[in-house]
Amino acid sequence: MTALAVLTIACGGPDPHLGNERVTIPRGATLSAVADTLHAHRVIRSPRLFKLYATASGRQRDIQAGTFEFQIGSSMGQVLETLVSGTEVLESLIIPEGLMLSELAQRVQSQIGIDPQAFLTAARDSEMLERVGAPAEDLEGYLYPSTYYVATHATALDIVRQMVGEFESRWRSEWNQRLTELGMTRHQIVILASIIEGEVRYRPDGKFVSSVYHNRLSSRMRLQADPTVIYALGRRRRLYQRDYQIESPYNTYRIDGLPPGPISQPSEASLEAALFPANTDFLYFVARPDGKHIFSRTHREHLAAVREVRQQGQ
Repeated sequence: MTALAVLTIACGGPDPHLGNERVTIPRGATLSAVADTLHAHRVIRSPRLFKLYATASGRQRDIQAGTFEFQIGSSMGQVLETLVSGTEVLESLIIPEGLMLSELAQRVQSQIGIDPQAFLTAARDSEMLERVGAPAEDLEGYLYPSTYYVATHATALDIVRQMVGEFESRWRSEWNQRLTELGMTRHQIVILASIIEGEVRYRPDGKFVSSVYHNRLSSRMRLQADPTVIYALGRRRRLYQRDYQIESPYNTYRIDGLPPGPISQPSEASLEAALFPANTDFLYFVARPDGKHIFSRTHREHLAAVREVRQQGQ
């Protein structure tokens, strides 16, 4: 019987009653450091035997850095296989639609502990900006809302890359032809989609809200979108009349056309709504208490709809 086989047998098998243990192996850790760390966490009984086993197997240089989960009492073969295969513990990161970049940075911190400032710095990465072709200073709008599974040692830039990659995978190739038909750039569509995201709670209304904005752009009317005022203010709160006068390139009550960049991370549904608006002549809408909208063609119709909504809210 070989020495490797003897060592494997000597280690015994996992005991489900002892539970699991998470262990972090830093980059550049020596075999001795790895063995001592595993022993300190009760994953192995003998650092010396583990070093002998890893060396005899010829895999001591293949051990990966990262955070791993082991069942207490696992054999040295199972422990080494986990370390060599790089099967890390993954943390879930749940990003809902419509978050502003600043809110997204706070969400990442609260869920997986990444420093918000480090995340905001990563969101200005020039390589990623070039990848999405965004004429902007940051990746607002391109950090796709989804559920991610990230390694516990992932950096802010690792997460940003994953989110940008998800955005690119959601952007359908046939949408590029639609951009040509609309005479718009992808960046403009992402901007519009982010505004739609901020307006729509009832998803079927998305394409109709989009039609209002497209019609207003075609008619050279200001968008007058409340979510852009909230973005200009930098925080979510109830809007007052004075807020609509705030000086900002994002305040669509004061500027013509689209704001210079997206105001949140839009969903695929909002991107699709921005690209494929309903065929209407609506120019106005107002939200009802249930989140659905009333759409109007004229200002007079709109004022009547506003009165109706106010009565519903009483």
